[in-house]
Amino acid sequence: MRFSFRCLDAAADAALLHSWVARPYASFWGMLSATVEDVALEYAKIQSSGHHHALLGLDRGTPAFLMEEYQPASSPLAAVYPVLPGDVGMHLLVAPPSEGPEPGYTAAVMDAVLARLFSVPGVERIVVEPDARNTKIHALNERLGFQPAGVVPLPDKEALLSFCCRSDYLAARTALQGTTFSAIPSRPLIPQGASL
Repeated sequence: MRFSFRCLDAAADAALLHSWVARPYASFWGMLSATVEDVALEYAKIQSSGHHHALLGLDRGTPAFLMEEYQPASSPLAAVYPVLPGDVGMHLLVAPPSEGPEPGYTAAVMDAVLARLFSVPGVERIVVEPDARNTKIHALNERLGFQPAGVVPLPDKEALLSFCCRSDYLAARTALQGTTFSAIPSRPLIPQGASL
């Protein structure tokens, strides 16, 4: 399998994450002016929260993306929509390419993330809330099966709340076969251990 996941080490991985989140392409991550120490503190807080967890995504062993999963009921989302059992929130940041762009790469990463989340027993729906101005991620989310539910106010942004249930994800994945997405190996949803 091309992509794998490991638990983020807030201290050891802070410099790497800082090299991603402090670049202009990651402006919607909200850490452009953060220091390495700020990143380490933020991710130590996330990892110790009990309801929010960060993973480093690896591409054949090399760090390639950051994935966060969280319980919407323990987040600001609880104030803006009725959280259902089986809802899991997700954030994703892909590292800047070390070489030229690879067509379909970000979709492949998103596929790996969604496959991992849906492999966890009890997960029924993935929830995302990117900045309403982040049109690139909205387009990617829709390609992978997310359905927009509307713009909602959150403490740090106006967000486009979107949901993806397992059937929508699988239908989108099937529809994307034969495009640049076809480079992604088809694989079943195999449980990889509980998260959070």
